[in-house]
Amino acid sequence: MYKLAANVVKVILKLMGSKARVYGEENLPKDGGYIIACTHTGYVDILNLGVAMYPREIHFMAKKQLFEMKGLGWLIERLNAFPVDRDNPGPSVIKIPSQLLKEGKIVGIFPSGTRSSEGTDLKQGAITIAQLAKAQIVPAAYVGARNAGDVMKRGKGYLIYGEPFYVTGKGKEGREQFTQHLEHELISLTEELQKRIAVK
Repeated sequence: MYKLAANVVKVILKLMGSKARVYGEENLPKDGGYIIACTHTGYVDILNLGVAMYPREIHFMAKKQLFEMKGLGWLIERLNAFPVDRDNPGPSVIKIPSQLLKEGKIVGIFPSGTRSSEGTDLKQGAITIAQLAKAQIVPAAYVGARNAGDVMKRGKGYLIYGEPFYVTGKGKEGREQFTQHLEHELISLTEELQKRIAVK
């Protein structure tokens, strides 16, 4: 179903002029599992990221409330999303993505692009998973169309991948250090993307 959905979404975004222009593709690992941590402002960034990285499939981390919504839960489960309880995170928060990474799959985490508390928690979550699974993180930023209204107005999308890195720091101190590094990378990539858009 992922293949069908990716191709349908790709056609729709292309026809509407909202398919993201992509920069930094050379930074994506050619094979093996890794985490992609992308800024998040709406759901079109998720669609564009999925389309841009296809045929490699992303296993998205999503809040458990989405799975409780009739119809939507069934759909996103078949699009490789897995639930996370952000209010009461248990062992599955680490176990599921770690297993996916071990199997050579890509795990998608969407921390907020701002310095909100939820964004910080999600960035630290991405770093913790990377640290324990010894997996690379690819930071990414998206700017552009955010929702169906933006797409209908033919809003453009832009996506940029940063250089992958491993969490080499140990323990809590290492996690805090690399959470700040990820924060800095996401901000820098967003600024770089905005500069590229401005000169068009």
